[in-house]
Amino acid sequence: MKSYFRKEIDAMEGYVPGEQPKMENLCKLNTNENAFPPSPAVKEALASFDYGKLRRYPDPTADALRDRIAAEFGVERKNVIACNGSDDLLTMVFRCFTSPELAVACLHPTYSLYPELAKMQGAHVIPVALDAEHDFALPENLLEQAAGANLLILTRPNAPTGNSFPLAAMREICRKFDGVVLFDEAYADFADDNCLELAKEFDNVIVSRTFSKSYALAGLRLGFAIGHEKLIEGLFKVKDSYNLDMVTQTLGLAAFSDRAYLKKRCEEIKAIRADFARRLSELGFRIVPSQANFLFAAPPDGDGERYFKELRSRAIIVRYFRGAVTGRYVRITIGTPAEMDRVIAATREIYGC
Repeated sequence: MKSYFRKEIDAMEGYVPGEQPKMENLCKLNTNENAFPPSPAVKEALASFDYGKLRRYPDPTADALRDRIAAEFGVERKNVIACNGSDDLLTMVFRCFTSPELAVACLHPTYSLYPELAKMQGAHVIPVALDAEHDFALPENLLEQAAGANLLILTRPNAPTGNSFPLAAMREICRKFDGVVLFDEAYADFADDNCLELAKEFDNVIVSRTFSKSYALAGLRLGFAIGHEKLIEGLFKVKDSYNLDMVTQTLGLAAFSDRAYLKKRCEEIKAIRADFARRLSELGFRIVPSQANFLFAAPPDGDGERYFKELRSRAIIVRYFRGAVTGRYVRITIGTPAEMDRVIAATREIYGC
């Protein structure tokens, strides 16, 4: 039949989210969900929510949530935008800063949604290859490679590799890049540092965060970004009218406000991560140093696909990324101690060690 779509949409394959399998005795470690439940404050807020309010529209700008975020990070409401997951923020960013005339530069490998969003805008993608032989480090000539782009996305910590990049290098990039720098910090709460201060220091920087990982609210869909007021003002122009429902705003505020719970759970996950990385290393795996709630790990034989399939046959689901470099690895979400024990036991069985 005749296609009624724009040529850019016809040419797309579309982003494929992580698998949500349904099988018995499942150990699901493929989409970087939190190993633990959300703050008890979320349960309390949900229990006390007045369902009668749902006849009204929600606050279109989520001011109560934005005010709490602003107070925590030492900015003003005008520096904050709340969104329906960080993917919503990414859609706004691509609408604002990319077009057939305005290219985007992003790391490779990194979050595979970026190229799909660029295609929707008819924008050219400039890939900046990470150094796979040195734990996926940034190339020294990143700015040279990204020259001509209007938007530079730095995923920090990066996905799927899990590594981070020196903060001093990030500041230098912000200072020199002639365009908007977006730090996608979905995993920042599991890292040693973050780039929020750069959003205060530079007028071309946006830092995005999500509630899906550290706040254990992947099922809710909530995120936010901080940046210069002029950048945030522009993002509001393309935001969906009511992008956050009333329940999400209420529960998100409860989760964000429980800073002690957030810190406790993140520290637990970091401890489990360190122990799991040590045990995999002892079994001959190559581990990329992780600052996220997952590990990018290459098995002893360098055959990531085989390891992925062997685990799957044991109802353990991890993420596999095809490719000459990424195909040597799998990405394993940090789960509970019991889930990590199960992975180690299966791994010993697979490799006879």
